[in-house]
Amino acid sequence: MRAVPLNRYFAFFLIAGGGLAADLTTKRWCFGWLGMPGGRTHWILNQVFGFQTSLNEGALFGMGQGMVWLFALLSIAAAVGICWWLFVTGAARQWLLTVALAGIMAGVLGNLYDRLGLGLPGVKWTFENHWHKIGDPIFAVRDWILVMIGPFHWPNFNIADSLLVCGALLLVWHAFFQKDINDGKTTT
Repeated sequence: MRAVPLNRYFAFFLIAGGGLAADLTTKRWCFGWLGMPGGRTHWILNQVFGFQTSLNEGALFGMGQGMVWLFALLSIAAAVGICWWLFVTGAARQWLLTVALAGIMAGVLGNLYDRLGLGLPGVKWTFENHWHKIGDPIFAVRDWILVMIGPFHWPNFNIADSLLVCGALLLVWHAFFQKDINDGKTTT
């Protein structure tokens, strides 16, 4: 098996690190500007696109509310799996996989940061529900991008979520259209 070129390590860590920095910086900025959820909404395009803070104790589209620790463990497993796939099995020899998995890694780490309670250290819940009591520390993903599709409110999201989706789309593209690195044939 051929070694992974050094430039793939550089590209992976640059994309993953840059994506993580962009995610954490924008979350901090938006929550600092608009405050905690329930505050104001800033519209860029009235009733279509804007900024509004929200907290998600679940995963995609809010599914699995209250399962923060399960999603944190899955995030850690995904990060280890990505590094294994890229650098141990040699998948990083393919540029598309390197870029796709770097984006996914940035998204995984950005949301993991929040799930571990690092995004809002010392901040406590001010209301009670099925998943937490008043005064419990906040272990939730900070979302801030608001999109309306007609009257439908798309679930708020963040840069990490966008990186996860873009990386996943690149993986799908790779699965259907990328040439196999070993034989030069299109994989199907």
